[in-house]
Amino acid sequence: MYPDGFHERDLKLPKDPEFLTWRNFFIHLDKLHKLAEWFAKKGIHPFRKRALRNAERWMLERCEGSSGLAAIFPAMLNCLIALKAMGYPDDHPEVIRAAKELINLEHETEDRVWLEPCLSPVWDTGIIEICLHAAGVPADDESLRKTTDWLLDREIRFRGDWKFKNNADVEPSGWAFEYDNKWNPDVDDTAMILMALRRVPGSDRRRRDAALERGLKWMLSFQCKDGGWGAFDKDCTKNILNKVPFADHNAMLDPECADITARILEFLGQEGYGLDDPQVKKALQFLRENQEEDGSWYGRWGVNYIYGTWAVLRGLRSIGVDMKQPWLQRARRWLEAAQNDDGGWGERCNTYDDPIYKAQSPSTASQTAWAIMGLQSFGETSCNSISRGVEYLIRNQNADGSWTENETTGTGFPRVFYLKYDSYRNAWPLLALAEQQEHEKLNLIRNGHHLNGKQKANGEYAGAAR
Repeated sequence: MYPDGFHERDLKLPKDPEFLTWRNFFIHLDKLHKLAEWFAKKGIHPFRKRALRNAERWMLERCEGSSGLAAIFPAMLNCLIALKAMGYPDDHPEVIRAAKELINLEHETEDRVWLEPCLSPVWDTGIIEICLHAAGVPADDESLRKTTDWLLDREIRFRGDWKFKNNADVEPSGWAFEYDNKWNPDVDDTAMILMALRRVPGSDRRRRDAALERGLKWMLSFQCKDGGWGAFDKDCTKNILNKVPFADHNAMLDPECADITARILEFLGQEGYGLDDPQVKKALQFLRENQEEDGSWYGRWGVNYIYGTWAVLRGLRSIGVDMKQPWLQRARRWLEAAQNDDGGWGERCNTYDDPIYKAQSPSTASQTAWAIMGLQSFGETSCNSISRGVEYLIRNQNADGSWTENETTGTGFPRVFYLKYDSYRNAWPLLALAEQQEHEKLNLIRNGHHLNGKQKANGEYAGAAR
């Protein structure tokens, strides 16, 4: 962590060069707070016991119904440290549970041990169900039916911490990223799961329909004032919070982002919403205002501009936006210009540090699939860029049907840590190829051609992917 040795480094939070800034204000306020330590040494700390009791109660309460505190490594580790600091013995049930949840993140091979920052079963399952159905697995297939039933069991009917920012009179719903995280369902997972449930009703259609309605209303209630959606909260955008000295990686907020906003539009389009809907109008304005000058969009939860641009174009197409408009054609030109010589697309995490590197990396299967699907949104699925992208995926497919991908294409906190979803390298290419196959079928039908039995059953692309 400190390759030059921390004893020679000044680890204080640096001040801003300007005198009157919020950061400087909080740094000076922090020094004032240090007086409390002097009083504590004198035995003067009248509120400490009560504060510790409240913090302890809050923490333990949020361990209930969750795979560890917030179901993510930093909070889980700090929870265990806090329990020990408060004097909990090693054999206490809370310590045992906290340690067990941490161990569940551990993976051991012959030569190394590594930890996942969190588990992502709900997110992964929703994506894979969508991809399998698009590739031709029927909705009444037993495996997909079980998948939907499992997802329905994961719905969170509990009013978690989101209630403090979102006071709408809405029935609790939503899905979380992990196996269990009842305090923190999020809008992005919910949108993805709703799209999966819409495709596959499961064994109880009425139960599915009720969850769709409930989840949709819950998700819509999180729209922020400027028209966008964040992941966990509503209008959590006060940047002053990132200026306090203990702001963890300047990630105290949950700002609205283009990729989640667009994913919600994608689902709303599937549900029959149109451009006249007030919430849709606000979302479209948000996306227009947050487009980059070159036509791309920043990707908050996936790397990076390829992810954001794909998500936005897909959402706009679904909701019925005219894709011939100049602002969207700029996005198309950006995607086409970003294509590598091998036909694929690629982008690395360093684009979060400096956008100059955007879409200038070796091709990956997942990012190529995103770019293909973004271009598919314009309806001209026989264009050269898409054809080259499809050829890249087919050419780089392994004999067992999978793809190899060593790059990290998921985002946890930009400029801090990133996520390598092992399912991405297979799921997204499968979806891109399946949708390309469907587009080409429709083009053949429009042109008066007939498909033979083999083409109807499998199709060239999805058949290869399977």
